[in-house]
Amino acid sequence: MNLAIVHSRARTGIRAPEVRVEVHLGGGLPAMNIVGLPEAAVREAKDRVRAAIACAQFEFPQRRITVNLAPADLPKDGGRFDLPIALGILAASGQIPLDALRDVEFIGELALTGELRAIDGVLPAALAAGEAGRRLIVPAPNGAEAALASRVDSRTARTLLQVCGMLAG
Repeated sequence: MNLAIVHSRARTGIRAPEVRVEVHLGGGLPAMNIVGLPEAAVREAKDRVRAAIACAQFEFPQRRITVNLAPADLPKDGGRFDLPIALGILAASGQIPLDALRDVEFIGELALTGELRAIDGVLPAALAAGEAGRRLIVPAPNGAEAALASRVDSRTARTLLQVCGMLAG
């Protein structure tokens, strides 16, 4: 399949509205575009994601990649969408199971090595994920904050490869 949808959360004050990270792999010259009102740090995810996927020993698709962060009118900032973008690319290219993404939300910044870096505003995201009935995977340094939300099954990971291992069972 050439399309993957990954669930994530933005941060607007003390709220954490849902963001659908839609990744499409199409024909044409290799390129990667991120649309949906991304600020500079989100647009820079292209380089972090490409390096992290390579370091995790996955193949970065040589296709036209379009990443849509929906809803388009909600501002997106920071590196919190790196992990969902990477997972969307891997799922759309068939390298991880697409079905494993259905009931899980992901937030986290990727280092070039594939390690997950802490982000801010995890508690509102954990509360919102619990209300939506989804599990939440966060960077290991954010585990204690996510655990404060008692109605969500939150998991932590240190690397992109570890997240992919969780999804593969």
